[in-house]
Parts: sequence; structure tokens; C-alpha cells
Amino acid sequence: MSERPPFSLHQLALYFLKLGAIGFGGPVALVGYMYRDLVETRRWIGEDDYREGLALAQLMPGPLAAQLAMYLGYVHHRIVGATVAGIAFVLPSFAMVVGIGWAYLRYGGLPWMQAAFYGVGAAVVGIIAISAWKLTRRNVGSDRLLWAIYVVAAVITVWTQSERAWLFIAAGILVWLVRAPPTRWFGRNSAPAAAGLATHGSVLVSSTLGAHGPAAAAIVTGIDWTLLAQLGAFFAKAGAFVFGSGLAIVPFLYSGVVHDHQWLNERQFVDAVAVAMITPGPVVITVGFIGYLIAGMPGATVAALGTFLPCYLFTVLPAPYFKKYGRRPPLLAFVNGVTAAAIGAITGAVIVLAERTIVDATTAVIAICAVGAIWKVKKLPEPVLVAIAALVGLAMFPGVHR
Repeated sequence: MSERPPFSLHQLALYFLKLGAIGFGGPVALVGYMYRDLVETRRWIGEDDYREGLALAQLMPGPLAAQLAMYLGYVHHRIVGATVAGIAFVLPSFAMVVGIGWAYLRYGGLPWMQAAFYGVGAAVVGIIAISAWKLTRRNVGSDRLLWAIYVVAAVITVWTQSERAWLFIAAGILVWLVRAPPTRWFGRNSAPAAAGLATHGSVLVSSTLGAHGPAAAAIVTGIDWTLLAQLGAFFAKAGAFVFGSGLAIVPFLYSGVVHDHQWLNERQFVDAVAVAMITPGPVVITVGFIGYLIAGMPGATVAALGTFLPCYLFTVLPAPYFKKYGRRPPLLAFVNGVTAAAIGAITGAVIVLAERTIVDATTAVIAICAVGAIWKVKKLPEPVLVAIAALVGLAMFPGVHR
């Protein structure tokens, strides 16, 4: 890594606290802000270090923006810097979603909040649909093998209404074997490093995922250690499979939270995704809201730690070796396969969520208008769109549901 005059940990923390508090626009916008502020304006980070951090964030499991923030903290302050940057970046939006979760539980039964989320949920489906299309165009393109993986993942997600972790790993191994089969540098008895990294978290936690937890309506009054253990294991598994975009976690969360464990219902889950859209910082922070609905503040904390710990480890552990091994063809091929499967799962999740959220003509119109607005107005902030949808919901909900 290049040698530059170091910035203080205090300056690093203040910058990422600010970015986490006002950084709207999703992962692409957030990584753009980091380049503008830290490379071009403040010159804390060199061009090479930024590019390497971005490449690592794209290759390893983990939400893109959060992982890049950790890597940039690592550049001059190593593990302490990565830790400070990660916590500072996530903390503001975590506090916001916990606050919204408290209000949601306290006032969620009020007609005005139901009406607001009636509009917001439909808009969120439109936003995710456009995001899935952009991810497909950018990462799948015209590659026939990746398209086949994408379609299979989408169909399986819709058919089973859940994610299948084995499908992601299988997709990565398939592309690796087709595009970059083992060579002499790789070793005859080795598997791709990426496969081990991607499966590590899943193998560790899958054995602990057990029986269904309580419904979201029954918020624990004390500390339910069994429930917290289930939450920690589940969200660690989910965090280990978030490739590139925070939206990749949506099908995983839907499968476990709604379908398998039945911690939330479909309406609450869509509302949780909506909360992620109206708050700054990483989209993945919706796990804090979900955890709060399930088990209060302990649940929110465990869910957030479980989700972000894998991406933290996937940043600081390979960082010293990334310059040497990060661009190896087998690793790139494996990640391309996993990414195609993840995007296919996102697309399938859009269909599943739409079936439960688009319940009448009004919600259909809201979703279509959201898609059209994002398509036509290239820089339309998502929080503005969500706010407009909430106002439409407030105006239309009483007339639709008398």
C-alpha cells in the first residue's frame, strides 16, 4: 500500500460518521462519495489503494460500501482503522433504524402509519426492480453462462420462495471450472480460495439454525439467549453471502425471517426494506430494524453484529495478501458465478415481494410510477421517492380500505 501522510483516527471516525449520517443513494453513490472526498479532495487515500479496496469489496462477500470503508480505514491504520471506519460508518444509520423500529412497534397500529407504508411498500418494490435490472445489465451483460445461472437462480427463488445457499456456491464453482480450471500455480488438491471464504461463514452457522422462533408481535421482555443465538447464526450466514449490493441480502432475509423462522410477516418485511431505503448508509442496515422487531434492542444489536462481522473479516484478513493474489482468474471466475446467482435471486425476490405488496390498482400504479420516475429522472434521490409514495399512501389508503 502506498505511503502517505497519515490522517488521525479521530479525523477518520468523524468523516465516516458524517458519511453514515447523510450518505443517501445506495452503494454506488456511497463509494463515489468516498472517492471524491478521500482521494480527490482530502488526498488521504491514493488512487491505487482506492482501486484495490474497491476490487476487494467487489470480490469478497459483504456490502460494497461498508467493506470499502473498512479497507480505506485499513490503508494507514490497519486493523484499528478498519474497525473505527466500519463502526463509524454503520452507527448513525443503525441508530436511525432502531429509532424507527421503536416508533413502528409503538405506533404501527395507527391508521396513518399503515397508510404511509401502504404507499412506501409499493414504491420499494419498484425501486428494487430497477436496481435488479441495473445489476443484471452491469454484471451479467451478454454472457450466456452467467445468464443461465441468473435465470436458474431467479426461477428457484420464485418457485421455492426462499434462497438456496448451495446454489450460490455451485454457481461460483461452475464458472471457475469452465472459465479458469485449476492450473499448476493453484495446486492439484486445492479449491478456490473464494469458495472457502464464501462457505466458511455458512458452514459455521448452518448447524445452529434450528426451530422456528416466535412471531414478531411477541417482543421479548427479557433476554432470550436461545433466540439471540438463532438470530446471530442466521444473520451471520446472511452477511456471508452479500456480494456487491446490499440488495443481495433481501432474498436471504425473506427466506429466513418470513418463510423459515416466521419471525415477521410479509407486510412487516416489506416495511423493513422500506426503512432501509429512507435511511442513509448501507442498505444492509435494515437488519437492525428487523432484529429490533423480533427481540428489541438486544435483537437489533445481535442482528447488526452478525451481519457485519463476516464482511469485516472478509476485509481485514485478505487485505495484506490482496495485492498479490486478488486478481487471479480462478478467484474472479468464482465471484462472477456467485454474483450472477445473487442477482438472479434478487430478481426472484422482487417477484415474490410484488405478489404480496401489489394488492390493488393503487399499489400497482405506485410501483409503476416509481419505476418510471427512476427510469426518467436519473439522479432522483430514493428517499424523496419514498417520501412521495408515503404521502400518496396517506391520501389513498382511507379511500381504498373503508
